[in-house]
Amino acid sequence: MSAPAPFPRAARLLTPKDFARLRGISRRVGSRHFSAEVAANDLDGARLGLAVSRRVSKKAVRRNRIKRLARESFRRARAGLPAVDVLVIARGSADLEANAELRAELERLWRRIATLNATDATGTMRD
Repeated sequence: MSAPAPFPRAARLLTPKDFARLRGISRRVGSRHFSAEVAANDLDGARLGLAVSRRVSKKAVRRNRIKRLARESFRRARAGLPAVDVLVIARGSADLEANAELRAELERLWRRIATLNATDATGTMRD
């Protein structure tokens, strides 16, 4: 078993200002159960923010399961990501999916984010 991957406070989007900045300048990367908004940051590494609304599930325990899976997946993938802020937004279909499928989809999402070039216009840019 490998050493646990760290998830320090510096690797989290914490303030409303952080989230608002992302909403204004981010590029969207989508998948079946998640949507991610990605923007470069001026820090040493990637940071994660999560949005799992009550529309995904009325039950907090089910929303928290999705957040736990996303955080754990991010911890493992963080070293391979560029210096970006990522807001992961869960879709309603995520609640119905098994943990293994969500993990696999998050891994694919991190790989797509890692290959994004900040100057490349392959994603959907916000106006």
